[in-house]
Amino acid sequence: MLSRRGALLLAAGALTQLSLPPATPVPRAAQAPTPGEVAALLAARAGALRTHDAAALPVGGATAGAEGSEPVARIAAVPLAALEYRTPTRAAPGPDRRPVVDAVLAVRVEGYDDHPALFSRRITLIRGAGPRGARPWRVEREEAAGGAVPLWDLGTVEAAAGTHCLVLGTAGAATAPAALVPVADRAVAAVSAAWGTGWAGRLLLEVPATEDGFARLLDVPPADWAGMAAVTSAAAGAPAGTPADRVLINPEAYQRLSELGRQVVVTHEATHVATRADTRPWTPLWLSEGVADWTAYRETGRTARQIAPELTRDVAAGRLPTALPTAADLAPGAKDIAQAYELSWLACELIARRYGPERLVGLYRAVGAAGAGAAPERRLDLALRATLGTGLADFTALWIAETRRQLAGG
Repeated sequence: MLSRRGALLLAAGALTQLSLPPATPVPRAAQAPTPGEVAALLAARAGALRTHDAAALPVGGATAGAEGSEPVARIAAVPLAALEYRTPTRAAPGPDRRPVVDAVLAVRVEGYDDHPALFSRRITLIRGAGPRGARPWRVEREEAAGGAVPLWDLGTVEAAAGTHCLVLGTAGAATAPAALVPVADRAVAAVSAAWGTGWAGRLLLEVPATEDGFARLLDVPPADWAGMAAVTSAAAGAPAGTPADRVLINPEAYQRLSELGRQVVVTHEATHVATRADTRPWTPLWLSEGVADWTAYRETGRTARQIAPELTRDVAAGRLPTALPTAADLAPGAKDIAQAYELSWLACELIARRYGPERLVGLYRAVGAAGAGAAPERRLDLALRATLGTGLADFTALWIAETRRQLAGG
């Protein structure tokens, strides 16, 4: 039985409860947008972003966290061939009780993207202004829902176009997009001189303001990529096996490079873009990285010792390679990754010098065309015999001897 004291306390608690503001109710089904309303809203938003029309952007009012017309300002410098929201989910109450929709943002940059970049997005909706019962749905905010993010999530995008390139960067980056244009144009010319003009002959580069932003573009831990000045990547969300088609610059690592180093890095990455049609999952990493460095260094006039300083020290200490670098040797964060890149360059430089640049290009294409049927070493052995007239074992022995000769003088 409830005591008099207990009843009084219970009554007091009830009075206290009644004195608080009423809790925000969970939206009922009638308060959430229908799938048709969501589809129409996202189509209108996509159209406004694609055409950079801030006036047409269906946004909410001046609520806390509302984005307003900022999304258009951030993306206005990006030339867009296509932008759409795909597979939106049914609206459901979010943490703040407002309806939330998950969707995939698909974007293609005009003149550069073969495949759309795909980004997972979370979109919070709110009723717009209007008569009660006739207020249209609007977007309060859009944010990443995991995975890689588009460049404009990191800040307002600035653009600079060259003869053979488009550079997109976030405002405030130490390396302005305009500073990369001549570097990228020279890279395209160098790559075409080595590989011919059978590729697109243009580069798309993205430059975030920070190393953390660089990692967010790739959806990787920043520490694992801190030493990488640039990387070539396929569009986010592109089908598995899609070749890389854009160059992402790590601003902090890039800034630490000399003028020559910056040119080498961008030309290296441009080579990956140019060779993407011939690059397959079974292409040995030493070959793809080696030809990229060979292309980047071939007209610099640098000696082997200047190009391979880490390896030169190893050879002087009596440490010679015994096998061509593996994928693990060349992985970000690998212990002796510098030596692995230098060894890869030496292998490709040896082929170009001894057999001719056209044989190196031919070998690369032959490996890509070989198919995935045979074991990796067997496949490489057959390609070497077909293009150079020597097998893998003999080539490896020649490469080891050449490493000693060039770097130790013996």
